Amino acid sequence: MPGNRDLRERTKHFALRVVKLVEALPKGRTADVIGRQLVRAGTSVGANYRAACHSRSTAEFLSRMAVVEEEADESAYWMELLVESGIMPQARMRELLGEADQLVAIAISSIKTARERE
Repeated sequence: MPGNRDLRERTKHFALRVVKLVEALPKGRTADVIGRQLVRAGTSVGANYRAACHSRSTAEFLSRMAVVEEEADESAYWMELLVESGIMPQARMRELLGEADQLVAIAISSIKTARERE
């Protein structure tokens, strides 16, 4: 299934922004644990979207896009924890959190469209 080139770039850019954010976290046990989880989830969004683009079937596409949705939502969760724990200021996270929410919405919409075409 062909993918959207803009979304491929957008998810990669999201991953790079997550990596830079995690690198900027203060040193400490909690920040390290949350940062590790965030970088895993944030980079998985793009990797799974790329895999979805090469799906051999609608079922495989739906499965990969469900992972994209889950990982984008999980990324938002870890960012919320960084803010609510006081590790990172809300202002620094607002745009990236918004992007995670938008990626979740895009994944949900893609899943819905693929199911309707089935």
